[in-house]
Order: sequence, then C-alpha cells, then structure tokens
Amino acid sequence: MDYSELIKKALEAKEKAYVPYSHFKVGAALLTKSGEIFTGCNIENSSFGATNCAERTAIFKAISEGENEFRAIAVMSSSGDFTYPCGICRQVISEFTRDIKIVLGNNKGDIKIFTIKDFLPYAFTKNDIK
Repeated sequence: MDYSELIKKALEAKEKAYVPYSHFKVGAALLTKSGEIFTGCNIENSSFGATNCAERTAIFKAISEGENEFRAIAVMSSSGDFTYPCGICRQVISEFTRDIKIVLGNNKGDIKIFTIKDFLPYAFTKNDIK
C-alpha cells in the first residue's frame, strides 16, 4: 500500500504542533477503515503531565467523530529521523486494534512500517479485564 498521502498529512499536522518547551514537533495522520484521515499534533503544557502526543490527538479526534476502526497511522517529527510512538500511545493504539500499520518516515524519504504487535507484543487489552 502507498502511504504517501498519510505521510503528507502527518507532515502538515506537525506544523500545527504547540511545543513551546521542547520545540520537538510531531504530527500524526490516522487512516480509518472507512477511508477517512484524522490528523493530530503534539500539544505541550507547562504542567508536563497535561501534554498530549500527536498519535493520541489523532485517535481521540477519530473516536470523538464515531470512528474506532483503524488501518494505519503515520508519524513524522521535526527531528529529521524516525520517531516511534511512546509507551502511552502504544497502549492507546492497542486498545482499538492489534492489526494497525504504523508508518514512520524520516527527512530522507525513508519509510519503516510496523504493526502495534511489533512494539507492544504483550499489550494489556480489554480482553484482559474480567
């Protein structure tokens, strides 16, 4: 599958990041099973615990619009290198699917594609709650 449109949307979202503390911009673009794309950027806060990552911003936007089946998420950052989802984002992604493709790009045009199972093989999921 060609993920160039998803990467383009993640790059656009990155430019909207609110990062007055780290100056580390991240953008994400989430492709739903219905074909819609939801974007997100990281949003920092002076109370650092209130900061939200780009991946979760995109996922929460999709969920709030009634979408909860996902095919792929692209993540791009201002670092110029591959930026991997943090642990909290990995857990949130795994809440909704174990088959999502995670598409990472760098400023050289290289792309790496993983699944959430690659990053979080033993996720705690809703099936674990009895």
